[in-house]
Amino acid sequence: MAGVTDAPFRAAVRGFGTPLVYSEMVASAELLRDRRSAALRLNADRDEGSIAIQLAGREPAMLAEAARLAEGEGAFLIDINMGCPAKKVVGGQCGSALMREPELAAALVRAVVGAVSVPVTVKMRLGWDDDQRNAPELARRLEQEGATAFTVHGRTRAQFYDGVADWNFIGEVKAAVKVPVLANGDVRSISDAVQILKTSNADGVLVGRGAFGRPWIISQMQAAVRGSPVPDEPSDAVKWEVALTQYRGSLSHYGAELGRRVVRKHLGWYAEQISKDKLLRDRLVRASDPEPLLVALARGDVAAAA
Repeated sequence: MAGVTDAPFRAAVRGFGTPLVYSEMVASAELLRDRRSAALRLNADRDEGSIAIQLAGREPAMLAEAARLAEGEGAFLIDINMGCPAKKVVGGQCGSALMREPELAAALVRAVVGAVSVPVTVKMRLGWDDDQRNAPELARRLEQEGATAFTVHGRTRAQFYDGVADWNFIGEVKAAVKVPVLANGDVRSISDAVQILKTSNADGVLVGRGAFGRPWIISQMQAAVRGSPVPDEPSDAVKWEVALTQYRGSLSHYGAELGRRVVRKHLGWYAEQISKDKLLRDRLVRASDPEPLLVALARGDVAAAA
C-alpha cells in the first residue's frame, strides 16, 4: 500500500468508524536515514486512534531500531512486511522474498519483539510459488519468536495480483497457530468480507484495494461480519464530499504541488466508483486545480460539474 494509505486516505477511512488502519510500508533503512521524510509518511495520527506501522527490511538490528522509532511516532503495533511482491522490494530480498529465508524471518521477528513494547505482527503471502506454499510452517515458527498475529494474502508471490486468492489455504495458516489470523485478498464487496471469514475461519479481514475510492465500504463490511445492520450507502454528494476532504487534506499534508500529484490517483478511483463517467474521471485527474469541480459535485450540482 506504499503511496496509497497515507494520512489523508487514512483520515477518510477513519471518518466511517474504522478503528485500526495501517501506514504505508516504510523501508527501515529509509526511516533511519531520513527521519523527517519518513515521519511525514508515517504521521501516526496520535489524536485519531490506532495505527499499525508497517516496516520492511532484512537487517535485524536495523529493523529493530526502525521499530523503536516507529513506536516513538505513536505506533499501536509494528507490522513486518513479508508479503510485498513488488520487484523493487523483492530485488532487495525484502517483502515476500523473506518467505524463502525462514531463519532470517525468525531473526527479524525476534529482534523487533525485543526492541519494542507494542505488539509485533507479520504480513505474508501463501509462499513464494505453488511449490513453496510454506505460510503455515513459517507462521508457526514466527509465533514462537513472539509474533502476535498474522495477515495472510491468499496468493503466492509468483501470482502477484493475478488469478483468484485462495481463501481456503489461509485456513491452513489459521489452523497452524494460536494467535489471530487476518484474511486478505480479493475482498471487494460486503459479501466478500463475510465469505472470506467463513471460508478461511480467520479472526478478521484486512482490506486493501477494495477500499480504493470508497473508504465507506469498510464500515459496511464491519457491520456485516458482526451481524449488525449494514449502514446505508452514502449519497453521491456525501461521497464527493469525502473526496473533497481528502483532496484538501492531501494539499495540507504534502503542500499544494506534491499534494495534487499524490491525490490524483485517489480522485480517479473516486470517479470510477461513484460516477463511472470516464470523461469526469479524466477531468479530475488532469485538472491543475480540481477543487471547483469537487465542490460542485459535493453540492450535488451535477449540471455545474458537467
